Amino acid sequence: MSVTPPAAVPSARSARAFRGRIGRDARSGHYAVPLRYRLHLTTACPDGLRIAVTHSLLGLDQACPVTRLPAVPDCPDGGHAALRPLYEASAHHHTGPALAPVLSDSWSGRIVSTHAPDITRDLARGFGGGRPALYPCGTEAEIEAVERLCATGVDAAAQRAGQADTGEAERAAALDRLLGTLGSLDRRLSGRTWLIGDELTGADVELWVTLVKLDTVHRHHLDATAVHRVVGHPALWAYARRLSAHPAFGGHLDLDGVARRHHAHCRGLEAAGSAVQILDWAAHAADLRAFRPQVDRP
Repeated sequence: MSVTPPAAVPSARSARAFRGRIGRDARSGHYAVPLRYRLHLTTACPDGLRIAVTHSLLGLDQACPVTRLPAVPDCPDGGHAALRPLYEASAHHHTGPALAPVLSDSWSGRIVSTHAPDITRDLARGFGGGRPALYPCGTEAEIEAVERLCATGVDAAAQRAGQADTGEAERAAALDRLLGTLGSLDRRLSGRTWLIGDELTGADVELWVTLVKLDTVHRHHLDATAVHRVVGHPALWAYARRLSAHPAFGGHLDLDGVARRHHAHCRGLEAAGSAVQILDWAAHAADLRAFRPQVDRP
């Protein structure tokens, strides 16, 4: 597996974060106006994929244009050359990498936010007009709980379980945590269409992207036995298949880009699980007829 030289992998400390928010009216400074904002992202990155799916579900193609970036950053520091002018206009003497995703303000030529959770929420709440309520009133705590569960119980646990430089006991404990989380999600989705309530929400976007990463990135560092145990959650993977057939989800899958980005950044070793694909994501994304908004009941 090819790896990126150390200089090409930015540290969290060197990456400048912007946390501006889109408000509901002119008093907020940044407020929702069609064509004022632009997204800069790559769907090969989980954060970019989350934003792209949210953007499509909301039907914001005309209101908030998107600039697509290469799957693999083109600067030695791990940033994108196309974003450098925005970072330099937004932060005096910016020397860190120009990372995606970015929400920019065309009125000022500066960055509003680089924080994906804020961006998805502001897109959903700032642009009304009968669009889907992806963050319904009263569900915020539940959606945040799902985000934490995905981040720690799936993403971080899977990464730790496949990390070659950790001890066997630590990897086993991480795998147990991963399987326990997947089991709880599988039970929750048994006989249900969505994670929260009766409508699709931001929690479903979060979980679907996490499952994509689990199969297309983390699986490569797990042994075959572990991957077969991950597969053993039928309701969870049926849910992932069904969402992949939704054009707002599967339409943004860049499997080749994910693979190239992973190979460019990964420092781990491949394990036998790399040969055990969990889902045929491309096939499910192409089969739009498979998407059904309701659970089939006997």
